Amino acid sequence: MHHDEGVNGYFLVHLFRDYVYRYDPANYHGPTLYYFALPSAYLFGLTTFAIRIVTAVFGVGTVWLTLKLRSRLGYPAALVAASLIAVSPGAVYLSRYFIHETLFVFFTLAMLAAALRYHDEPARRHLVIVSVWAALLFATKETALISAAVLLGAFSLAAVYIRFRGRAQSEPSTPSPTSNEWPLIVEVDGKVPGLLNRRGIRKLFAHWIAPAVCFVLISGLLYSSFLSNPRGAVDALRTVEFWIRTGRSEHTHAWYQYLGWLWREESPLLVLGAIGSVAAVWRADSRFGIAAALWGTALILAYSILPYKTPWLTLNFIIPLALVGSYGVIAICKGSRAIWRRLFAGALVLSALAILACRSVSLSFYHYDDDGYAYVYAHTRREFLSLVQKVEDLAGQSGKGRDISIAVTSTDYWPLPWYLRDYTSVGYYGKVMKSTDALIIGSEAQAPELEPLLGEQYQRLDSYLLRPGVNLVLYARRDIFNIN
Repeated sequence: MHHDEGVNGYFLVHLFRDYVYRYDPANYHGPTLYYFALPSAYLFGLTTFAIRIVTAVFGVGTVWLTLKLRSRLGYPAALVAASLIAVSPGAVYLSRYFIHETLFVFFTLAMLAAALRYHDEPARRHLVIVSVWAALLFATKETALISAAVLLGAFSLAAVYIRFRGRAQSEPSTPSPTSNEWPLIVEVDGKVPGLLNRRGIRKLFAHWIAPAVCFVLISGLLYSSFLSNPRGAVDALRTVEFWIRTGRSEHTHAWYQYLGWLWREESPLLVLGAIGSVAAVWRADSRFGIAAALWGTALILAYSILPYKTPWLTLNFIIPLALVGSYGVIAICKGSRAIWRRLFAGALVLSALAILACRSVSLSFYHYDDDGYAYVYAHTRREFLSLVQKVEDLAGQSGKGRDISIAVTSTDYWPLPWYLRDYTSVGYYGKVMKSTDALIIGSEAQAPELEPLLGEQYQRLDSYLLRPGVNLVLYARRDIFNIN
């Protein structure tokens, strides 16, 4: 597991065993990941499979939601978009990471689908559903503000652009106040009230109050750990302050880094997205196509401006790129010489799917810890599991089992707490110190200072690569393990 997966797993362990979770805006994301993982942990136990199946299910759910957008894209385009997401190296690789991003993307797409349903039928029940998905989105990660703002701006600009071009064919571009396409207006006695009319204002208030209460209730319950930590709801309002500060100092990269990562791993998707964006803006025959193009472009631009950059954030771009890319494929099929256009579009899609699928298999099944791949970002190396197995073997030899005492002096040790979660006597000190524990796990960098302190009482057993630049060293007490 990755460093971050180990941290998230650690929180889940405490929630599962001690019924304790406290949101901390200074260090970590929202609570939805842990609460959605609880049922899986109860079913399968606290195992790596149990927690990773959660994000895998949400990853598959994202593909399903894409298919649900067929009313906007059309059946062929929805199938193309869903297929591109299903074999995307980033979507596949990150959907089995126990981190927040897969849930975040699912909730974003679910909120969009519900909002489109409300646009078609502005009933209050649909707006409540939008607020449920929005609450879950904001309770997942602080970057919800960016996604929500970009989505709102993209669809608003698309409507303006369609009206300006005057070529909307698939859906009305300028809904009248008397039609059910105007979501802010609520009829009173079959008539549309003026905005200054008291009955109209009361009706509008009644229309929006239930969704607003629903949003506050769901997000408040999650952030407050179901009222066991009321301060968590207050801290949720302070999270942007902390993450603006973090975004300027940690994981900083050049502005074009996301484009570089996408080109290395998702080049077919990037090319199709570019084709679709140009086609959508040029043809101006689909409000959704234009909005998807603006969504993807603005999101990449917004995240590129921020100095903070990590590969898993590209999952946010993969979805709109697949949507607008599928529009571009269908656009190619239209016009004169349709048969040749369709053959070309089909070959383009099949080639893209084949390239992406091969990359996904290579990355997720063979090179998942090879940092030569863009998505492998300071990932734990597979050699680390040899350390976990060695500790398991020594614990059995000592006769103490999971009660064996272990001291971890290395400053870098995640995801070790997840793998040692069942051991009852483990101390994570993060500094060189004298110890009498049965096993000591230090780092190679600490060895010159640590070994004189341990003296002849301990035997160095082996060194294990945790991740590039970090080697862990295992020491065992001679008298406990009968080492001469």
